[in-house]
Formats: sequence, C-alpha cells, structure tokens
Amino acid sequence: MQNFISLAQIDSAAQAIKKQITIQPIVGIILGSGLNGLADSVQKAVNIPYSNLPDFPVSTVQGHTGRFVIGELEGNPVLVMQGRIHYYEGYTMGQVTLPVRVMQRLGIPNMIVTNAAGGVHPDFEPGDVMLITDQLNLMGMSGLNPLMGPNLDEIGTRFPDMSQPYDRAYGELARKVAIENKILLREGVYAGLSGPSFESPADLRFLRLAGADAVGMSTVPEVIIARHGNMRVLGLSGISNKANLDGSTVTTHEEVMEAGRVITPKVEKIVRGVLRSL
Repeated sequence: MQNFISLAQIDSAAQAIKKQITIQPIVGIILGSGLNGLADSVQKAVNIPYSNLPDFPVSTVQGHTGRFVIGELEGNPVLVMQGRIHYYEGYTMGQVTLPVRVMQRLGIPNMIVTNAAGGVHPDFEPGDVMLITDQLNLMGMSGLNPLMGPNLDEIGTRFPDMSQPYDRAYGELARKVAIENKILLREGVYAGLSGPSFESPADLRFLRLAGADAVGMSTVPEVIIARHGNMRVLGLSGISNKANLDGSTVTTHEEVMEAGRVITPKVEKIVRGVLRSL
C-alpha cells in the first residue's frame, strides 16, 4: 500500500468531479456517523459515489453512505461528503484525508466538519451539540500525522501553524445561530483517537485530565490537512454517548447512530444558519 498520496492522484480525482458538475462549491461539508440526513436536502444535487473516482477510498462503516453530494444548500454551492473515511478502516492517513485535498484542488475555501463524539465533560449529555474550539491530536502525537511524507508545496508550507485550527469568526456565527434557534451549544476540545475500539474508563480519565471535552475517531487529521491548505474550518460534534468513566455502562455503535437522530436536526439548523450568513 502506498503511504503517500501524490498531487497527481489528488488532481485526478478532482478532475473527475469537475467533469460532472457545473457549479463552483465554496463550502465542503463532512458528515459524521448518524448525520447523513443533511445531504439529502441538497438541491440540484449531483451524486458521485467514492467508488467511481480514481484511487479513492470507500466508506465501509454502517451509517456512512460513501458519496459526494454536490449542489446548493441555503443558496450556497456546497460539496457534501455523505460518509467519511476513517483510519481504523485500514486506510493510510493520506487516503483518509484525500477528500479534503480534493476540496482544496477544487478551490473550496471553507470546510464544515461534523462528527459523532463521546462526551468526556461531565456536564455533556447525549443529544448535545458541541462547537469544537480546539483539538487534541493524539493520533499525530504517536506518529500518525497526515502531513508526514513529502510536503505538497503547491498547497501549503512544510510546517503549518495550528494555533487556530477552528475559525473564530465561524465559531461566533455558530453561537449566534444556536441562540436564535434556542439550541444549547456546548463548547470544548475534541480529542481524536484512531479507534475502532471505544475508550476504556482509564482512557477517558486520562483524556479528561488532558483537557478533552469530547472524543472521537475522526476529524483531527481532516482539520490538519484543511489548515495546511489555509481553509477556514467550523467544527461541530454531536454528543452521542456519555463518558463511561467507571466502567458501569457499555457503548455501542447502535447507540451512536440512534443519538444521531436527535442530534441531526440541531446540527442541520446550525449548519444552515451559518451557510445563510456566509
């Protein structure tokens, strides 16, 4: 398996998409587990399965449809990832983040990333939505940084700044929309682990001490790649289950998917409100 994705591979996928669309998307949206519904409301939609693109990884996880939906949402041209790629599926970090690279080569300057996450903060409850204000790159700290390998100088610098991974102005927009829609919007730090096993009680206690408010198995690599290419990012976590700090409860993927049905309307309202404000 090739470890690094070349610019030629990225451009090949981007060109295959360009041939099928007539609009220029300005926002890329990545939908997490249980949050696929938003893609179904995209207007004038062109659907492109990942399997139809050259050298492109496919989603293998329940709840991840595995296609791009390109069209209009709230009057803005968007490219929606209905289902993401995860490292635990056996892909390289380059493959996991290839969709974001393709967004960059399509000239998309903004990204909204969503995920289902476990609530580590003791006040968070299943069904809550959290604005991601920062992230813990635990995968990258252990050597799985998506920027390892040859730098793509055409896209970004070798050593990109990560002092503001999530755009503060977009965060303010999300807060405003949440207030207008009477949605309780939590805020906090998202910790990205490789998965696919859920966290042990000791893992969760460690994460809480390290400053994490929510934990999941995605997002962080995508945001690093987005910032490498100078994209502005808004991140939202749907809290799908409460942290099992004492080992008294069992977490399941079904629980995560079920919580998505409660979370999706809230996330959709925030995303639509932000899009209207762009």
